[in-house]
Amino acid sequence: MYLTQILFLHTNRVRVGVIMSDESHEYHVRVDWTHDRVGNMLVDGKPVIEVASPPEFDGPEGIISPEDLFVAAAASCFMTTFVTFTKKLRFDYKSFSCTAKGTLERVEKGFQFTKIQIDATVTVESDDMKKKAERALELAGKYCLVSNSMKCPTEHENKVVVM
Repeated sequence: MYLTQILFLHTNRVRVGVIMSDESHEYHVRVDWTHDRVGNMLVDGKPVIEVASPPEFDGPEGIISPEDLFVAAAASCFMTTFVTFTKKLRFDYKSFSCTAKGTLERVEKGFQFTKIQIDATVTVESDDMKKKAERALELAGKYCLVSNSMKCPTEHENKVVVM
């Protein structure tokens, strides 16, 4: 088994940009309060997700929080962007897994995420695929639209394992 590690830092900044095309997409979500600091998040045609303040902000244990969803959005977008680039680079992989940790800190204006760390591991069958997997991970970090839309920086540590 061979192991390669790549440390990739992608710093996101608040951007003022020019819209490059007429293509636009909208995503609609509704949240209905149910009790205390708890509500139901509804997206048409998808499962209802119970959401609440996290325990450190007086919410109940065991319910997904907006903070969880923020970090999960970055991690799941990184995964789907990686998969997109594996298709473009035309290679197969045996497995992909990532963990993400968001750091929430008190700053001048209250609490804010100051960093997201995403650690990904990809397993491929041969050394020939290793370079493509490294490139797909790099491109996923660069082009993840959710991370690129966030104010805080996202850091990546990527591993490619040949088995």
